[in-house]
Amino acid sequence: MAAPKVAVVGAGVVGLSTAMCIVETYPSCSVTILSDQFSPNTTSDVAAGMLIPHTHPGTPIHVQKQWFKDTFAYLFAISNSAEASEAGIHLVSGWQVFKNTPKEELPFWSDVVLGFRPMSKAELQKFPQHRFGQAFTTLKCDCPPYLLWLEKRLKATGVQMYTRKVADLWDLHSEYNVVVNCAGIGAHQLVGDEKLFPVRGQVLRVHAPWVKNFIRDGDGLTYIYPGIHRVTLGGTRTEGSWSLSPDPGTTKDIFDRCCSLEPSLRGAEDVQVKVGLRPSRQCVRLQRELLSQGGVKLPVVHNYGHGSGGFSMHRGTAKEAARLVGECIAALEGSSSRAKL
Repeated sequence: MAAPKVAVVGAGVVGLSTAMCIVETYPSCSVTILSDQFSPNTTSDVAAGMLIPHTHPGTPIHVQKQWFKDTFAYLFAISNSAEASEAGIHLVSGWQVFKNTPKEELPFWSDVVLGFRPMSKAELQKFPQHRFGQAFTTLKCDCPPYLLWLEKRLKATGVQMYTRKVADLWDLHSEYNVVVNCAGIGAHQLVGDEKLFPVRGQVLRVHAPWVKNFIRDGDGLTYIYPGIHRVTLGGTRTEGSWSLSPDPGTTKDIFDRCCSLEPSLRGAEDVQVKVGLRPSRQCVRLQRELLSQGGVKLPVVHNYGHGSGGFSMHRGTAKEAARLVGECIAALEGSSSRAKL
């Protein structure tokens, strides 16, 4: 068959990296990205971009670990290259602290990040309200630069990008051989996924260049993540809320909580408030589906529902989605060669 035409719906970190993996794995494909929003207007642009995984109860741990390992290795290589600054990727060391010792002192990802160890008594003196902590080095993506870097690399390989709101995946059947659904929270409406729900996150971006280490409360609600130019302070997790309007009371609460972990933040300046809707479900939906109407078939690969863990596993799930696209193409080629017989 002629070069297979693949459409990727969605231009957040999952959509862009899935398109990248398809291009790298199947260079003969013609890949197009369709999205009603591109950076800087995606949910990914709001994300803190820290590589600290969140556990998905519906996905086996060994699978989540592989996704994280693939992502960490990919970004670590970029952080060690001349592209690191443009891509907005850097190593950052810090602490995850707990008021009580967690049941799981060694999380599944502890041997993927660098130098993971329990905090010493001397280190814990910095956090008088906390009794236990973990120190490690991980990677941080500054999200808008990383998305723009991915877009630039995709365009250089000939990937087309169009601003287009896709209301129904079936609408693409006459233009494309395979469709990949990376619509994030948009999949709730696009494919009617009732298992997908928003978890609203509000964060602050501040100017505090003296803050060099990340600090994360073990409950995952309060965190301080230094980027290249600004420090991200968080956060919130409001299940079921679709509101994208910043809440001033929440802004004050986030700032106060972060200052209790790092009092020097009282001197932070130029506070910007961002809100995003994490596309959450029990497990990431990463699977093939065959749509058909009147004898016409459209192979679809779904890759959405990453919740808070989009950046931590985006490359790993993109690799898997690209493999599934390869299966779809092989099936199409098999059916077209059988048709010739």
